[in-house]
Amino acid sequence: MRAAVIQMVSGADVQGNLSAAARLLEQASLDGASLAVLPENFAFLGAAQGEVLAVAEPQGNGRMQDFLASQAKLLGLWIVGGSLPLQVPGDDKVHAACLVYAPTGRCVARYDKMHLFDVSMPDGKEQYLESATYLPGQALQSVDTPLGRLGLTICYDLRFPELYRSLSETGAELFSVPSAFT
Repeated sequence: MRAAVIQMVSGADVQGNLSAAARLLEQASLDGASLAVLPENFAFLGAAQGEVLAVAEPQGNGRMQDFLASQAKLLGLWIVGGSLPLQVPGDDKVHAACLVYAPTGRCVARYDKMHLFDVSMPDGKEQYLESATYLPGQALQSVDTPLGRLGLTICYDLRFPELYRSLSETGAELFSVPSAFT
């Protein structure tokens, strides 16, 4: 079995990002991958905090999710959808969700990023506050794939070893850690 880890430079153009992802997923499939992992924020990475709210989708409905489903089915791939913004009913924040699609095009797992990246640079000029826009996830998630049981995490989760210990205790053999920092 072969896995592909896809790197790309995403921006605020959702359709452009999806087109780039489609080309890279097709190449992964042609190279013999049975599973492909897209990066965090693969479909949208805005320049300003909060821009993501305008493109967030409800669970199960939207062009980013439709894209992942159709690509998985078209290419016969397992796709780990890095992260994309999913609406939280009754809240003005979103979840950074990692969705996993089987080759049938069906979404078989969802993990919401637990550990949000909030930091102010020492010079005071730059800050990143995911918690201003995102809500943290609350549940561990792993999924059976042809490569083994895959524990799902996203980017900053990597700094929290107890998450990986817990996933291992529930049977995870491999881990996915899509990141926006390539």
